[in-house]
Amino acid sequence: MFRRLPVLAGATVLLFTTACGGGSAPRPGERTTQISDPADVDAQAAALLAEMSLEEKVGQLLVPVLSGTTAEENAEVIERYHPGGFIYFPENLETPEQVAAMSNGLQERATGTGAGIPLFLGVDEEQGLVSRLPFGARFPDAMALGAARDPELARELAAATAEQLAAVGINLDYAPVADVNVNADNPVIGIRSFSSDPELVGELAAAEVAAFQDGGVVAVAKHFPGHGDTDVDSHTGLPVIDKSRDEWERVDLPPFQRLVDAGVDMVMTAHVLMPQLGDAEEPATLSPHLITGVLREELGYDGVVTTDALNMEGVRQTHDDGEVAVRAVLAGADQLLMPPDVDLAYSAVLSAVEEGRISEERLDESVLRILRLKLRRGLFDAAPADAEQAAQVATQPEHHAAAQRVADASVTLLRNTNGVLPLARTATVHVLGVGAEEIGAALADLGLTVTDSLSGADAVVVGTDGARGDAEQQRLVARAQASGAPVVVVAQGTPYDLSVLPDVDAFLAVYSTMEVSRVAAARVVAGEVSPSGRLPVDIPGTELGFGDGLSY
Repeated sequence: MFRRLPVLAGATVLLFTTACGGGSAPRPGERTTQISDPADVDAQAAALLAEMSLEEKVGQLLVPVLSGTTAEENAEVIERYHPGGFIYFPENLETPEQVAAMSNGLQERATGTGAGIPLFLGVDEEQGLVSRLPFGARFPDAMALGAARDPELARELAAATAEQLAAVGINLDYAPVADVNVNADNPVIGIRSFSSDPELVGELAAAEVAAFQDGGVVAVAKHFPGHGDTDVDSHTGLPVIDKSRDEWERVDLPPFQRLVDAGVDMVMTAHVLMPQLGDAEEPATLSPHLITGVLREELGYDGVVTTDALNMEGVRQTHDDGEVAVRAVLAGADQLLMPPDVDLAYSAVLSAVEEGRISEERLDESVLRILRLKLRRGLFDAAPADAEQAAQVATQPEHHAAAQRVADASVTLLRNTNGVLPLARTATVHVLGVGAEEIGAALADLGLTVTDSLSGADAVVVGTDGARGDAEQQRLVARAQASGAPVVVVAQGTPYDLSVLPDVDAFLAVYSTMEVSRVAAARVVAGEVSPSGRLPVDIPGTELGFGDGLSY
């Protein structure tokens, strides 16, 4: 399935077997030279590069969105552009067997075409809110790990995720998020961030990176130089972060520096404008100062840099899509993720190289980084995904148990007036709001009586998610309070909801809308689990801050 590597002069030949059967009989037109020392990644990458055409080199920079659910639907893109990879989305993913077959087919087509370079097959599988797989264990969001304060749980999450991805042939995960969420109004990061504390973010992100890479899956730290202090979503506009270099170094830099020092495989840029960091005109994705100057020269990072999605409005404010692709390469990016027009991006970069605007030396730098990473992660001699094994991994009970452990450890009790929690197992409870069905079912499983009537309930549990900016959710809590029964709020987004719900009797933060988090909330409400989570952020408008939390 995967091509053989070119031989170095004077080397002893080592044969890589292929997934298509024997390794000794090449296909018609297949290059047959091989390399002697698989440990010499730099030499292998240089030998591969020497065999590639200009068009094949440019193709390695492209990471388009997949079409459909089969490899055949993407054959033309592979044959025409020789892309460096693809990114999966939910519309491409059905069952473990289907994804495994698609991954195998894509790799077979890529390695049988042009230079025969295997693909990065990537996905946004952060877990929690940003999760693409329709199968496998669903873990809580990153902020739940921040509340749990346990790097081992972060390793468990990433190891389970890596196993699920690798089983279906996905070899790259656009995770973890290394942003430090210090803005309560951040519309796009929030619970995707571990914490507002740079040290905690770095510790948990490093644990995930190590587990991903140990599991053979490329880890991607995002979004450099930091997306945690924005109040604009870069999908829809260009966030401007007007903070000083000193403040950036104190808050946003430490997690990225830690991951660079730890050897993270890939770093993703952010479509954010940070004028006080030295570039007042271009977002970080298009800034030579931030990518080449700061990330590469100051931080010492020589791994692969990928852009964030180039179809996002944050990077399309001042240039057309072809010029955006060219400027990203000139800035120092190696891979162009999700160009809105693949042909336009390919043609623009190719023309820029042919005209000398992008030197071939600059292009080779990026291609070498990509090839070295593909070699280090074993893409050239990887076995095809096994459909039966993929189906087994998707239902792995150990993964589901690990997800529940993370959720249980994250639950943070921030208010418990008059010791209203835990509720007695004989209590009658009315549950409403976000996640009411799952929370109610979990409470019933624990022996409490769940009633459809607000009247006469011993307590009312109200689920929220983003109530800080949602008047309707605030009114729902007020209606529950008007019943006269104690009100328990279960905040399933950020814990910032507490700032607009000052009078509730009890307040739990679980940082996720995943089922395991709702079950964990019910377990704490019923006293099955004692709350042990601690706030990973400060809550504006209250006296509660990082590290706060109650227990039974």
